[in-house]
Amino acid sequence: MSLNWSLKELYQSFGSNEFKNDMNNLTEEISSINEWIDEATKDYENVIVKLEEYLKKSIKLNELISKLGVFIELSISVNTKDSEALKNSDIFEKKLTYLVEGSTKIERYISGVKDLNLLIEKSELLKEHKFLLNSIAQDSKYLLSEKEENIIANMKNTGSNAWSKLKDNLISSLTVEISEHGKVKEYPLTVVLNMAYDKSEKVRKKAYEAEIKSYKKVEEGVAAALNGIKGEVLTVCDIRGYKSPLEETLLNSKMDEESLNAMIEAMKESLPAFRKYLRRKAEMLGHKNGLPFYDLYAPINNAHMNFTYDEASKFIVKNFKSFSDDLANFAQKAINNDWIDVEPREGKVGGAFCAGIHTLGESRILLNFGGSFGDVVTMAHELGHGFHGECLKNESILNSNYPMPIAETASTFCETIIKKAAIKDATEKEALSILETEISDCTQVIVDIYSRFLFEKSVFEERKESALTVERIKELMLNAQKEAYGDGLDENYLHPYMWAWKPHYYDANYNYYNFPYAFGLLFAKGLYAEYLKKGSDFVGEYERLLSITGKNKIADITKEVGIDIHDKEFWKNSLKTIEEDIEKFIMISKKH
Repeated sequence: MSLNWSLKELYQSFGSNEFKNDMNNLTEEISSINEWIDEATKDYENVIVKLEEYLKKSIKLNELISKLGVFIELSISVNTKDSEALKNSDIFEKKLTYLVEGSTKIERYISGVKDLNLLIEKSELLKEHKFLLNSIAQDSKYLLSEKEENIIANMKNTGSNAWSKLKDNLISSLTVEISEHGKVKEYPLTVVLNMAYDKSEKVRKKAYEAEIKSYKKVEEGVAAALNGIKGEVLTVCDIRGYKSPLEETLLNSKMDEESLNAMIEAMKESLPAFRKYLRRKAEMLGHKNGLPFYDLYAPINNAHMNFTYDEASKFIVKNFKSFSDDLANFAQKAINNDWIDVEPREGKVGGAFCAGIHTLGESRILLNFGGSFGDVVTMAHELGHGFHGECLKNESILNSNYPMPIAETASTFCETIIKKAAIKDATEKEALSILETEISDCTQVIVDIYSRFLFEKSVFEERKESALTVERIKELMLNAQKEAYGDGLDENYLHPYMWAWKPHYYDANYNYYNFPYAFGLLFAKGLYAEYLKKGSDFVGEYERLLSITGKNKIADITKEVGIDIHDKEFWKNSLKTIEEDIEKFIMISKKH
């Protein structure tokens, strides 16, 4: 078992014949599908045959794109200065722009097919991809001409894609200076972010102050990236005819505004409970004016909750097994087969993610494992994403992409399993620590996500008029934090740079990459309640739910397990489970 992931199942290296051949094949495949589209879209004769042929060609091409793209992205994520990977990333993105004209043409063609649903019923392959074909037909009203689509795709390579790479480079190369025993030591940002969990308040505060100070070195470049990306998004949205980037995100998420509003309203109503928890944690740590930002993740007692990676692996597999063998076996396979890149190191991106590799029926998981219980939960979370991919691996690659809000469901469900299991075997002191981790995580996903939602909304509003200065961006972030956290946080110790290192603001294809996390948490809480009611009968239902996420609207997916996401009561009931944990936490904390 290695602590670095293995990518040789994709390619041995960028210099390997297989990688070079596939890059060359990509050019040929794109050229071939474009020629076929030009011919096929001349008339509407033999439509069923044409649609079937298009799906077959699409599947083949998507599998090739996925394999190459994942290898390039994963290589960069563990070494952002990998010159071969960066060069190939540019070449790969350039090649993909040649797809745009043909894609636009065929999508517009599909939208013009008369009686599409009647034709779909006459073919098994079309029936399998019914949701995809209908989505293409509906979304095509936002398509521009082939030429305009091509221009936008090419401009993105020197626009948002380039800005995003600049930001990644600035942040991954950023070193934070901390003085220790009279000497100044330099740490990678990822290591300093992990210090927020340190048991010493002195270390946490020093790390927070040094982190904030370090952004001064890169703030202008990162703010330019944010302005460039958000400006491009607004321009493209406007040209396409979306009312706003939020409308585009909701349409892409296969989610309606009614569901979002029901969830956001329920979240707003729950804020007083979270603030109560934050004030109690502040009291326990000796603060009078609410919690300073640097103590958000502070351990509240010295319960020994440290794990080696091996211990974390065993703990996760054992407790996944209490839910289902399938889930436990999947986790064991990921651990044994080197699908996980474990520890932080210079040049590696921060945070954690899971990349599904549909062509292999595998996943790769990036962690920055530091040994805290929170890191164990993160590992379970990312394995949950991997299991979602496992449930989809028998689907066509075209049915394997699920909308963002449902993306956090399996991961959050797995977190819940781990936290509940840990509490069961814990002493009261440890239970307090685990409860605190759970509530702290929920605070991030409900309160902090709400602040990020408010922040992004205000950035888009102001970016319509002009570019924002660093000072203004910081001000908007602080305003959003104050509105969300209220008197739960100490206003003298907020985090004006939370926009600088969070990657989600810097992908022009995924705006408002925040509310899906709240959706995932609360939907998973609702699912866990169903599991408690139904027991082992629920396991098959759950796996089926995950397997259909790429070919249904969210409201239809949730109906599979009898949940109506338009109803604010559903969201309130899920939030109530967190509020109960908060009350339990406050009660136990007063005993200690």
